[in-house]
Amino acid sequence: MDFPIFHLDFIGNRALIAIIAVLHAVINHALAVGLMPVVAMLEIKGFRLLKTNPELAEKWDALAYRILFVAFLITTTIGAMTGVGIWFSASLVNPASIASLIRVFFGAWFVEWLVFVTEVVLILFYFLTWKKLKANLLQKFKHVKYGLFLSFFSWITMAIIVSILSFMMDTGNWNNDRTFLYGFLNPVYLPQLFFRTPLAMTMGGMIAMFLTLIYTRKDLEFRKVALRSISKWVLIWGPLAAAGAMLYYYMIPKSLVGNLPVAMGTLEFQNWYSQIVVIVIVAIGLVIGMANWSYFRPQTAPAWLAGVSILLVVGLMGHFERLREFIRKPYVIGEYMYSNGLRVEDYPLLQRDGVLKHANFVASKEVTDDNMLEAGRDVFILTCSRCHTTNGAVNPMTGKFTDMFGTKPWETAQLKGYIKNMHSARYFMPPFPGNDRELDALCAYIKELQTNPQPVSGAQDGLGFNKPKPSQPVAAVR
Repeated sequence: MDFPIFHLDFIGNRALIAIIAVLHAVINHALAVGLMPVVAMLEIKGFRLLKTNPELAEKWDALAYRILFVAFLITTTIGAMTGVGIWFSASLVNPASIASLIRVFFGAWFVEWLVFVTEVVLILFYFLTWKKLKANLLQKFKHVKYGLFLSFFSWITMAIIVSILSFMMDTGNWNNDRTFLYGFLNPVYLPQLFFRTPLAMTMGGMIAMFLTLIYTRKDLEFRKVALRSISKWVLIWGPLAAAGAMLYYYMIPKSLVGNLPVAMGTLEFQNWYSQIVVIVIVAIGLVIGMANWSYFRPQTAPAWLAGVSILLVVGLMGHFERLREFIRKPYVIGEYMYSNGLRVEDYPLLQRDGVLKHANFVASKEVTDDNMLEAGRDVFILTCSRCHTTNGAVNPMTGKFTDMFGTKPWETAQLKGYIKNMHSARYFMPPFPGNDRELDALCAYIKELQTNPQPVSGAQDGLGFNKPKPSQPVAAVR
């Protein structure tokens, strides 16, 4: 609570991060990690034919360049902006968790930054020198090495970040022995890396397949050769991705697996768990089927089916990212920090003294009869706003209580009874961290929202001090 709390009440804080992070992850996996080695492979095929069949070599080279152009354009614009956007949004929404992760992984993140800068330089060299470094075999060989190095550094970037993502799910023995190696080599790291690597390669291969079908419409003979090469890539990596997913699933801590039905389809659609599993199986079958079609009958392979396969895989990866974020609840960092940004070890202190006393950016440090709604609003911002809105489009507090208690005026005893015990009924919810007086204030504020559902402003509006006035006196809602 050392930071002012940023809050978007119309879509919610976690939705802001989710939109940016999922978009970046899809671009990174499909285009940076997955597609770059495919482009390098296609260029190498052309390079090997320069002496024996220059005409065919030029076709391979032209195809690789056109595919690279798509990857270059997207990764250096949307990919770069969303990469920065993840840092920016996460620092705004949950600065305590980012600060904790930086303290644990400072060295890893520094290395990742160096690798990322190298990756950016390499993709610029690789794309911008493509047509310049082809005067002779020596120059072309030099350019081929750019592609291989780019593929390697793109994967290293992902390999480092995956360790941090895995640590947030399962800290392993780090809580007992807080060293960098225990954090980096957490139990979920290698299984998640073994899943993400072939998944990225499969996605890259599917995109290359789709673009090849578009770019070779007037050269069916070359399409046949090119599609078979790319299909082999997908047929190798696709089953490995499925195997990696199974390994990853079995390495997830049992306490997290219990969240899967809710994580798969949100609380309202948790009964859709089995249907979503069927969709996953269908998507995998479609990808493998499309790859087989392109390999055995490349001249009749439809581009639209490849496009549908890509959309399904992208959609499932986006859902996987959401699932990964959700199942670790009630923690944002496993067994160390709750999703509200408060450390587990600080809970006894906060529940004794109250969260307001230890918060720097609040108007009042304690609850009184005169500031009940104002204090309740601050308690909501401090303890609930990381995941909930007041009456917004995502996870609205008023909507949750309306579903439970109906539209009649809510009773304070009902609200207090639920909030005090919510972590027992809904294991993905952290316990309420404040004291009884703050719980009274929060309940008063929630009751006010039922009759006057005004959006709440965050730190971006006067550091949290520019608060909307209640529509009725405090005494009227007690």
